[in-house]
Amino acid sequence: MKNISILGATGSVGTQALEVIGSNPDLYKVLALTAQSNTDLLIEQALKFNPVLVVITDESKYAKVKAALSGTGIKVLAGEEALCEAAALDEVHLVLTALVGSVGLRPTIEAINAGKDIALANKETLVVAGDLITRLAKEKGVKIVPVDSEHSAIFQCLVGENNHTVEKIYLTASGGPFRGKDHSFLMGVTKAEALKHPNWVMGAKITIDSASLMNKGLEVIEAKWLFGLEADQIDVIVHPQSIVHSLVQFNDGSMKAQMGLPDMKLPIHYALAYPDRISSNFKRFNFIDYPELNFYQADSKTFRNLDLAYTALRKGGNMPCIINAANEVVVGAFLQDRIGFLQMSDVIEACMDNIGFIESPSLNNYLETDQYTRILADQLVTK
Repeated sequence: MKNISILGATGSVGTQALEVIGSNPDLYKVLALTAQSNTDLLIEQALKFNPVLVVITDESKYAKVKAALSGTGIKVLAGEEALCEAAALDEVHLVLTALVGSVGLRPTIEAINAGKDIALANKETLVVAGDLITRLAKEKGVKIVPVDSEHSAIFQCLVGENNHTVEKIYLTASGGPFRGKDHSFLMGVTKAEALKHPNWVMGAKITIDSASLMNKGLEVIEAKWLFGLEADQIDVIVHPQSIVHSLVQFNDGSMKAQMGLPDMKLPIHYALAYPDRISSNFKRFNFIDYPELNFYQADSKTFRNLDLAYTALRKGGNMPCIINAANEVVVGAFLQDRIGFLQMSDVIEACMDNIGFIESPSLNNYLETDQYTRILADQLVTK
């Protein structure tokens, strides 16, 4: 029995993880559930899975959750500090970090310090502070198993291999709803259009990131830390069918790919069970249904966020933290109809140019960079 804490239980990854856990009650026990503000779903999940601890980050919602779970014996806490308690519970073996954005950084650090293995769906943690997180995980002997489908694919391809034999990796991208569109088309796209992902069902923030290719840019940065690679060893290719989830090219010229239908429950299932591989009843891929698999070069000139992410990766220091914080602000603004689709890249680039660069940041440096960048990005959006 593996005891699990789920940070971000009401989001897309969290709900699908609970589906996997619910199908395997003899293998997993949920000890903690957290949510930002979706009280109704959090209460429903808590009543079904009976965790030890429930956390609602929005403190104004605490009374509702507390009253609904009264008499169940479930401890209810509120606020961001309570996330850290959920991440570091003594009896927990694995922490699934499915929070959206840089809010996942501190709870992940607390979990690692407590010796908990991490199933990482919060890519922003490694984007913001990859050097700090990977160094700490190594020091504490903690395993980080990626949940993103692309990084899970690379991780699976590397099982049994020596990482020093990796020549290059290819992260695949669906291309999102605007694949093949030009600059003039993108000038007028709406959030409703951007939220129509062709292959994946995801939350609003990551869906917009996918449409702008920022999601792929963040994944490039994340891959650097997960697999110990340099920027030139990480390539992005557009694969509209989303069947080949990513590939590894080795120094002898051979390649490995991990394939499957575009279903997030597959990498979640793998991460929860690792190092075992357990059976599932998920729908199987059939080659006959996909007589063609296509691959194209990513258009980083039109979709500038991908190029900006590579720039941040090569610069290092606190630059990836800047790009992540600015992106979170502009995506929020785009979803509120306060900024155009193409203007998001302009604001991100301006933040990269104007926030002070720190070559070897401390945790406090990262937190301050995040704060300063959000202030500047919001000011640029409202101009």
